[in-house]
Formats: sequence, structure tokens, C-alpha cells
Amino acid sequence: MSSAMAATPEQTSNVSLADVRSPVARRAVGHEHAVDAMQLLDDPQEWAAFSGPSTREPGLVESNLVVDGITCAACAVTIEQALRAVPGVVRADVSAASRRATVAWSPDVVKPSGWMGAIRKAGYVPLPANDASARAARLQESRTALWRWLVAGLCMMQVMMYAYPAYVALPGDLSMESERLLRWASWVLTLPVMLFSCGPFFRSALRDLVQRRVSMDLPVAIALVITFAVSTAGTFDPAGAFGREVYFDSLTMFVFFLLTGRWLELRLRDRTAGALEAMVNRMPDAVQRRRADGSFEAVVVRRLVVGDVIRVLPGEAIAADGVITQGSTLVDQALLTGESKPVSRAVGAPVIAGSFNLAGVIEVRVEKAGADTRFAAVLALVRNASATKPRLAQLADRIAKPFLIVVLLAAAAAAGYWWSAGAGHALMVAVAVLVVTCPCALSLATPTAMLAAAGNLARGGVLVRRLQALEALAAVDTVVFDKTGTLTRDGLRLGAVRVREGLSREQALAMAAALAGHSLHPVARALVQAAQQPGSAPSWHAEAVTEHAGQGMQGDLQPCDGTTPARSAWLGSSRFCGLPEADHHAGSTHLADASGWLASFTLHQDLRADAADTVAGLLSDGYRVHMVSGDQREAALQVAEPLGIASVWAGCSPDDKLAFLREQQAQGHRVAVIGDGLNDAPVLAGADVSFALGHAAPLAQSHADFVVLGGQLRRIGQSLQLARRTMRVVRQNLGWALAYNMACIPLAVVGWIPAWLAGLGMAASSLLVVVNALRLASGLEEGKD
Repeated sequence: MSSAMAATPEQTSNVSLADVRSPVARRAVGHEHAVDAMQLLDDPQEWAAFSGPSTREPGLVESNLVVDGITCAACAVTIEQALRAVPGVVRADVSAASRRATVAWSPDVVKPSGWMGAIRKAGYVPLPANDASARAARLQESRTALWRWLVAGLCMMQVMMYAYPAYVALPGDLSMESERLLRWASWVLTLPVMLFSCGPFFRSALRDLVQRRVSMDLPVAIALVITFAVSTAGTFDPAGAFGREVYFDSLTMFVFFLLTGRWLELRLRDRTAGALEAMVNRMPDAVQRRRADGSFEAVVVRRLVVGDVIRVLPGEAIAADGVITQGSTLVDQALLTGESKPVSRAVGAPVIAGSFNLAGVIEVRVEKAGADTRFAAVLALVRNASATKPRLAQLADRIAKPFLIVVLLAAAAAAGYWWSAGAGHALMVAVAVLVVTCPCALSLATPTAMLAAAGNLARGGVLVRRLQALEALAAVDTVVFDKTGTLTRDGLRLGAVRVREGLSREQALAMAAALAGHSLHPVARALVQAAQQPGSAPSWHAEAVTEHAGQGMQGDLQPCDGTTPARSAWLGSSRFCGLPEADHHAGSTHLADASGWLASFTLHQDLRADAADTVAGLLSDGYRVHMVSGDQREAALQVAEPLGIASVWAGCSPDDKLAFLREQQAQGHRVAVIGDGLNDAPVLAGADVSFALGHAAPLAQSHADFVVLGGQLRRIGQSLQLARRTMRVVRQNLGWALAYNMACIPLAVVGWIPAWLAGLGMAASSLLVVVNALRLASGLEEGKD
């Protein structure tokens, strides 16, 4: 075989996967080849590209997809039903607004080709969520939708121009030949609208008929076909039953308005997907990995394993979590940690996957790759949120199909009632009923607002794990903070230092640091950090150090220059150091030797820079603010009092925190909990809504509804404000959609709404809902409504 004809297995896999992931390619290569290519996704090595272990169902795999062909809530329900009918699929959530699906399945029972085949059999195209072809398909869809809209708009204007004389002409002003010529011109100009602009409606309706189901495009397609058929009959046979009037102007106007609403809906979905796509597209397709001989080879990212060394050039994204082994640079990790400015990284410094190398060439030793990286965890949170549905949206999904059946029956009944007044008039009344009752606005009311808010939060550094949480967050009246790691930073900060006469502050710190260097306790680390002087070596060293858990440390101290002999010393509590508590503050850390007290160090928990402003803002907005902590009351008050938190619960175990939460909920309060530790997981899971900071333990993040990247507490107050705005917009959208349908349905049935006005009203209602939701996509820093 020649080199031109040969291909590596990996190259073959990529070509085939492109076939299964691209709708255009699938149509080109045929059904059988597409099915064969889809089976390549059954390789467990391919799962990592769009799947990961389920955090909700142990032992299952959770996959994220983009589903092409979804047009309404009824489509989402159809796909969910098709997936749940597959043995081995435990859970399936499909969002019509984002066109994303999350599928939890058992790898022992079914493979991806099995449940993806069920989606294809239902008439839709599944695409792995992180695949480049998913983005390409979305861009192609956006361009095609724009062309359909432009063609419909251009033809509508020309048809309206030809229809105008018939509206304004007096009897005898327009000859029969002229009227017929204008009708023929309108018919010709309507053909591109029917054959091109209306393509998605007809394909979706045909799919529904083949599958024996109903979606929102079916009544729309029926209305379009009836209008075009009646108008065509009137054009070809002016003296016939339908020759009195043609409705090409109403048809083209309706299509134009409908496509306008769909276009804006598509733009909103693209804008919301931008935050997720910005994350997905940060990862390179391939990296340079060092071989054993020191040279570098290009490999795909999913082939990286722990211990590999990769080279990252300026402008490239770092493909794995690791440590720099060569070079120094500036790294942009704002989207992952919330840090607004690039951070400096040199040899030995950690870097995270998904961050950008801005300056120099670096080499990184991989410590975590693939699904184990922090980037993958953050990405999974956002993907899950984009496929979840709020409670109100789930209600809309449940009533979508029955409502559409009622719409079809109502249109048939209206046509039957008006048939005696003329077949043409009866059919156009039916068209008006079909169009005006289309529940597009109702199905868009909740998910568009929720997705716009979620995209806004994601751009601001707050990841929404469950869209339902936005509803709960808007009703919150009580906020409960954990102390350590939430209101404070992880470390401690050295405050006052008292020393014995004849001993300097620097000497006392150096002696204490020599002992503390043998411990990982937070107090010990704080003392070591405080004693460090850039460019200077330690002046004391310690030997035979013993750490007594919960008490302190004991060892032999000696100057590094050996000028004095070693002496025993103690570092810890006053009792451990043999000091009377009446003379020495029990909350301080003390240093003593055989002759007695040497020094005392007061350590403070370092408050987060925005903690005070966040708490003050919550209190001013009327929220009840509490702090719960496992620390003793004295330590807890040292944090609470400067922040203005009056309600402090100290010495709490995880069970105590949960009991406090239950007590607040029993009193009728809606509680939001903010935490970061393993011991916070129970209270986070039990709260009405919960936040975990970006550095939080994985268990805490798995139980939280929101994850705040970078630990920016001010985002919590902003999230509360945005949640209230979101629910106001949802109520406005639902109110408008319901009022519109309640008012227009009876008017259409009695024949008071012509077809063109029905199309205008339906498109305008959807447009109003989408535009209203777009207000939520503005930055978190912008003002309130």
C-alpha cells in the first residue's frame, strides 16, 4: 500500500467520527456508513471526549450531547421518551432551549451507539457536546437561518407591493387581467419562501407524521400548506370556489415574522452557549509531548497520561493540570478561577488545564489529565446545567403535546363551523386558529430567561449546576455562611507579637519558625511564612522535634552559627508550654524554654477582601445573615464582629449545622448556604439553595447548586439580585404568553383575526419573550431593573 493510501488507526477513527458527528457528512456517506462510524464511539477511549462518571448515580456514565433538529418542548419530550425506552439508560434530560441533552447510562448494559441510535431513529441528530463539528453545525445553522430570513423578508416586501393595489383599488380600477398578473407574480415570489424559507417547518412536520407524534411545527406547517393551497387554487382558477381572494401576502408575512422570532431565539441560545463554548474551545486538539530521546511529538490531548512532559508555546492553552519544569510565563486563567489579571508562573509553580500561556515557552509535567483535571470538573458542571430544566419549564413540556392536540381539534372545529360561509373563509379561519394558538411563547417563557441568566452568571465566574436553583434562589430570605475558607482565606495571618525583654521580634519569629517548620498545621505554616525574609537564610534550626496533636511542638533549638548550645523549647498553647493562662492569652500561640516564657504570637484568620462588602450588601437588601462554624465561639466572633454578623453559631459539628438549617426552614425561611469544606456537604445538600467556592472540596461542590470560581463572595449578592430579576422576567413572559393566548384564541375562532394578523401576533409574542429574556444577559455589574 502506498503512503498516500495508508492511514493510521487514529486518522481512520477521526475521519469516521467526523462522519457521525456531521449531519452534512452523514447525508453524504449514507445511513449504513453513519451507523458504522457511530459504533466507533463505543470505544471507552472515545467516551472521555463527551462523557464522565456520573456524580448522581454511582457506577453510571454521564454523557453530554448537542441534539440537532429540536424545535420545541415537544421535541425534547420525544427524545427523552426515546432514550428512556433504551435498556441501560437510567436518566435522560433534554433542554429544548439549549438543544443539549444529558444521558446517564450503564456501560454494562448499553453502549453509546445504542442510545444514540434511538435519538437518530426518533428523527434527530446527536453530536458529542465538545466536538468541533457541534460548533461548526451551530454556525452553519445560524448562517442558513439568516439566509432563510433574508429570502422571506425580500419576497414578503415584493408580494406586499403586488398585493397593495387589490387593497386600495376601487371597483373597476383594476382589470381582470391585471389582477391575475399580480396574483401570478405573487405566486412566483412565494415559491422561494415555501421551498427554502419554510424548509425547517416542513421537515419537522414530516418527521412528526412519520413518527406519529405532534410538535409545534406541525400546526404551523399545516397552516402554511392550507394557505398556499387555497391561494394557488385562487390563482390557477379565479372563477373557482377559492378564487375570491388569495393570501400570499399573509403567508409571506407570517413566515417572515416567525423566522424573525426563531432567529432571535437562535441568537440568544448562541449567546448563552458562548460561556460553555469558550471553555470547550480553550482546550487544544493536540499537544507536543516529549519523547524519551528528548524530542517532541504531536499527540491528541486525550492520549496524555500522568508523568508526560508537554511543551506549551505562547498563545496556546495548557492541556492538563501540572507543574512547570522549565521556563516562566504569564498565565491567563480568568475563566477558571475568576482572577482578572494574568498571574506569573515559574519553575515549580502549578498550572491548570484550560488556562492560556501568554508569554514564554514552558514545559509542564502532567499531574492530572482528561477527566481528572479541574477544567473537566468545571466543564461538567456547566454542561449539566445547560441540559437541566427549571420546574416551570418542565410543566410547559408536560402540557405542550396535549395543548397542540387541542389546537388541531379547535382548528378543525372552527373550519367546520364556518364551512357554510364559504370553504375559503372556513379554511383561513382554521389557519388563523392554528397560527395564533401556537404555544411558542409559552414554551420559551421560562427556559430563555433561565439560560440567559445562567450564561450571564457563567461569564461572571458563577457556574449554575441546576437551573431549578435560580427559582429557589429568588425566594431566599436567609443566608448562612461557613467561616473557615468561606468568609476567611485558608491560611492565618500573624498579628501582634509580644516578646520577653532582651529578645527581638525577629529572633522570636526565627526560633518559632524553626520548630514550626516540622509541622503542616495552619498555625505552624503561618509562623513559617511570617518569618521568611527574601534573600536571607534561617538563623535558627531545630532537632528532635515532636508534635503533640492539638497541643503544640517540642524540640531542641540552636542558632545556625553554633554560638550557643542547643536548648529545649516548646511552641503551642499556654498549658502545653507550662504557662499560667491568667498571665498569657489562651487564644495565642506561645514560645517557651526551660527558663519560661519567650514570646506570644497572635494569629488572625485572614478575611476575604470582599467579605465585609458582601455581608453589608446582603444586610442592606433585607437578608437575614448567620454564620456557623466548627471553631470555638471566641475564634468565630473574631471573624463575625468585624463583618457585622450578629447571629453566630460556634462549635458546630456537621450534624449541628444541619440541625440549625432545619430549624430555620421549620420557621418558614428559605435558606441559602455558602460553604467549602467536606463538613459542609450535608448542610449544602439540605439547603434550599447552596453555593460552594471554587476551591471547595469535590464533595462540597457535588452537593452545591452554584460554584463560585475564584472565591469571589461579591458574586453571591449579585447572583441573588440576578435571580430575583430572572423570576420577574419569567413571570412577565408567562403572563404575556398566557394573556395573549387567552385573548386571541376566541377572537380567531369567531373569525375576527385574519391569518396575517395571527402570524404577526404569534411572532410578536415569541419575539417579546426572547427580547425580554435578553435583558438578563447583561453583565452582573450593571444596574437592576
